[in-house]
Amino acid sequence: MVTRQRRPARGGGLGDLRAAVRAEVAKVVVGQEETVDMLLAAASVGGHVLLEGVPGVAKTLLANAVARALGMEFRRVQFTPDLLPSDVSGTMTLRGSSGQLAFRPGPVFTNLLLADEINRTPPKTQAALLEAMQEGQVTVDGEARALPEPFLVVATQNPIEYEGTYPLPEAQLDRFVMKLDVGYPAEDDEVSMLQLEHRGVAPVTLDDVAAVGSARAVLAARAEVDATSVTDEVAAYIVALVRQTRALPSVALGASPRAAVHLLAASKAAARLEGRDFVTPDDVVTMAPPVLRHRLLLQPEAELERYQPDDAVRAAVAAVPVPR
Repeated sequence: MVTRQRRPARGGGLGDLRAAVRAEVAKVVVGQEETVDMLLAAASVGGHVLLEGVPGVAKTLLANAVARALGMEFRRVQFTPDLLPSDVSGTMTLRGSSGQLAFRPGPVFTNLLLADEINRTPPKTQAALLEAMQEGQVTVDGEARALPEPFLVVATQNPIEYEGTYPLPEAQLDRFVMKLDVGYPAEDDEVSMLQLEHRGVAPVTLDDVAAVGSARAVLAARAEVDATSVTDEVAAYIVALVRQTRALPSVALGASPRAAVHLLAASKAAARLEGRDFVTPDDVVTMAPPVLRHRLLLQPEAELERYQPDDAVRAAVAAVPVPR
């Protein structure tokens, strides 16, 4: 068993980027610091995020502000039942008077794509997005075309409205590194939100969000996260947590091996956000709910008792001994 030396990370890097991004996003979105941290962690591991929350809690605005603060190109697609795969990935069109076919890139060719209400579009269009998420490319007219780096999908969905929706299959949910629940702000934060400058009902402070990062900085953060050390004990702890979700009586389908890979990466990002270059069990516990909650399929009787995936994650954490 190899024990790596634990040492504090040097100044700069993801920890400093976190503080700068938080400050810029706070100009337009109040009280979502933890969600900002999680979006930054996902970007630093090359993962995708599912935001779930009722309408009006600033999911779209938050994604736009984070993209601006990171200096990333941002595009938004409103997913609807009549959206075609080509509306996302792009299509072949005739060019001018020459009559030659040329590729017209779709909105997926960006750094941060907001897939708004992703569960409102049919599975065929969701599958086109799935290729982009998994492979970092789209295939149009039989030719694979690489997407820009970095590439991050932030998808949103409404947890209380199911009419006219197409629930995401488990295979697609498993591609999201995290699922973040965006709830109502605290009362003080809601008062502060009203004190922000508005033009009518629209915030005018979005243009004040400055780019404190860049695509290059995000890629550098990925290299930093990859270099974060993990002891054999912490790695075994991650595997034990994931395997425990499969043994819970309330869970019909537990987390996959991919979940362990994602939990490891997210835990490394959590360590770097705190200015460390090594992972602790606390990092794993912090990241377990957002990484695991959307991967668990509960037993019908557990759902009837209003048991939630987060309850199952907490049960798994409580059942697995913490390494010393």
